[in-house]
Amino acid sequence: MKYYHLSEIIHQQAKKFVDEEAIKVRDQETGIWSSVSWAEFSKKIIAVAEALCHMGVKPHSNIGIYSQNSAECLYVDFGAFANRAVVVPMYATSSIPQITYMINEAEIELLFVGEQWQYDNAYAVYKNNFFLKHLIILDKKIKLAEDDKISLYFDAFCSPKNRNSQDMISVEKRMKNAQDDDPAHIIYTSGTTGEPKGVVITHANYKFVMKTHDVRLDYLPQRFLSVSFLPMAHIFEKAWVIYCLHRGCSIAVCFDPKEIQTYIKEVRPQAMCSVPRFWEKVYEGVQDKINSSGFIVRAIFLNAIKTGKKYNLEYINKGKKAPWGLRTRFNFYDKTIYKMLKKVVGIENGVIFPVAGAILSDTIVTLFRSVNIPLAYGYGLTETTATVSCFTNRGFEIGTVGKVMPETEVRIGENNEIQVRAASIMKEYYKKPEATAKAFTEDGFFRTGDAGYLTEKMGIVLTERIKDMYKTSNGKYIAPQQLEARLADNKYVDTAIVIGDQKKYVTALIIPAFDEIKKYANEHHISFQEVEDLCKNPKIRELFKQNVDAIQNEFATYEQIKRFTLLPEPFSIQTGELTNTLKMKRAFIAEKYKEEIDKMYE
Repeated sequence: MKYYHLSEIIHQQAKKFVDEEAIKVRDQETGIWSSVSWAEFSKKIIAVAEALCHMGVKPHSNIGIYSQNSAECLYVDFGAFANRAVVVPMYATSSIPQITYMINEAEIELLFVGEQWQYDNAYAVYKNNFFLKHLIILDKKIKLAEDDKISLYFDAFCSPKNRNSQDMISVEKRMKNAQDDDPAHIIYTSGTTGEPKGVVITHANYKFVMKTHDVRLDYLPQRFLSVSFLPMAHIFEKAWVIYCLHRGCSIAVCFDPKEIQTYIKEVRPQAMCSVPRFWEKVYEGVQDKINSSGFIVRAIFLNAIKTGKKYNLEYINKGKKAPWGLRTRFNFYDKTIYKMLKKVVGIENGVIFPVAGAILSDTIVTLFRSVNIPLAYGYGLTETTATVSCFTNRGFEIGTVGKVMPETEVRIGENNEIQVRAASIMKEYYKKPEATAKAFTEDGFFRTGDAGYLTEKMGIVLTERIKDMYKTSNGKYIAPQQLEARLADNKYVDTAIVIGDQKKYVTALIIPAFDEIKKYANEHHISFQEVEDLCKNPKIRELFKQNVDAIQNEFATYEQIKRFTLLPEPFSIQTGELTNTLKMKRAFIAEKYKEEIDKMYE
C-alpha cells in the first residue's frame, strides 16, 4: 500500500470515493446531522490552502487553531499541509496565558478561533502581542469587538475574492515540493511539571503511524465510522483521525464533548477514541443496572458476564476453540444481554474503541472484553505520535497496556524507565535544544519518564510515572497512580489524589461521586442540605473508610492510606487542578489544599 504525504492524502481519497461520505457534522441548534463528501472535503482544503497562501503563509510558517472540534479544523490542517505550513493546535479550554505562551514561542501571526470565548481571549491577546496579526472566525455567530480590524469570518476567508490564480500555482508548487521530514504539527504538552514544550511531529512520523497501525489492526474492516470525541489538539485523537482518513473512514465530529452520550446514540459509531474516564462511567452504569435489578435478573447478568469472560478470555483470546456448551451459552448472551448493554450506550456496531491517556482498571477492561465490547487499551505519548503499544483483537494480556507496536523498539532502562526508539518519535521540542537532548539516550532511545516492564509476549506493564513517585519520610517509594486507579473503581469515588511525598504516611484527597452519595444518604435516612454536609457526615465518612480499607490489602503497609479528606468540589480545568488533557496538577493541588492536607498530618 502507498502511504501518502498529508498534503495529498485527502485528494487521493477523493479520487477513489468521490461523493461518498467523509465527514459527518451536527447542527448544534437543530441536532440534524449532514455529510461532507470526499470531493467536497478536497475542494474545501484547496480553498483554505489558497486563502492561506494569499494571506502570506509560507512553507514552515506556524499557524494556530484555537477551537472545539469541527470540520473546519480538518480543512485548516490539510490546507496548511498543502502549503508545507505547520499547525499548532490549542485546546478550546486553554486560558489567555496558555495561548499567549504558544503564540509567542511559535511566532503565530494567523490564528483560527472557534466560539465567542476563544475569540474574546484571542482578541485580548492580540491587543498586547507583537506576533498575532489575523484572526479567522469559524463560528458565524461570534460578535466582533467594535474596534476589531483584523478578524475575518471563515466563509469570507475562503471566498474566491480572497485568492487568485497565482495562489493556486504557488500551492501546487508547494505540494510538489513537500517533504516527509517537514513538520506537520507542533503539539504543546500540558506542562504539569514546568513550562509547556512544543512537540514537533513530522509527516514522516504520521506515515509510520499509518503503516504500523495497518499491520496491528489488520482485522478491522477497511472503512468504518469513527466519532471524533477527544479534542483534536490531543495527539491521541489527532493521530487516530489521520489514520482513519488514510483508511477512507468517515469521521463524525463531536463539537461538545459533554454531549458525547447523545452523539453516540445518534450516529451509532463503529469506533471512538477515549480516555479511561468515559469507560469508567459506563462501567459504573453497568454496575448500577446489575445491582438495582431483582435477584433473578441480577443472576442472569452475572452469569452472562462469567460466560463471556470464560469464552472470550480463556478460549478465543488464546486461539482455542470453546466447548459446544460454552459456545451455545455465549451466542445466546451475545444476542441478548450483551446486545442490550451495548445498545443502551449506542456502541452495538463497535469494531474498535481505542482507550489510552491514563490507567484503566483491569476490572473494567476484563468486563468489557468479556461482553464483546472491543476496547483496544494502549499506551503512548505526544512525543511518540501516540501509540507505543496497544491491544489487538486476540492474544492481548490483561494487566498490560498492549503489545509493542510493529517496527518499534522498547527497552527498560535505569529506574525501570520505558525507553522507545522508532520512526514515530518526535523530531524535537520546538526551540528547546537542551530539553530535546535530555529526552534521548546516547544511542537514540526516547526517555518516556514512565516506569514499567515487558512481558514475555512484549506486552508493556506500567507501574508508575517516575516524576510522580513519592518518597515518604521513612524512605519508602510510593506510586500514587496505582492507588488512585483502585480508588476510582469504587462507585462512590469520582476522583482521588494520593498524598505522601516527604510525609510520614500516605493520605488522600477524595472527591465523591455526588449522585451516588446523595442516593446512599436518602436510602439510609441521612439528612443534608448541601454536598458539604455529606462530606462532613460521620456515616458518609465511615462508608468511605470501609471502601478505602477494602482495596488496601493488595498494597504494602507503607503504601496504604491512613487518612483521607472528602472534598465538596470537583477538580476542573477552569479551577486549575486539571490540565487540558485532564491530568492532575499535583503541585497545584498540594498548594491549593495545603490546609486540608496539613490537618491530616496533625
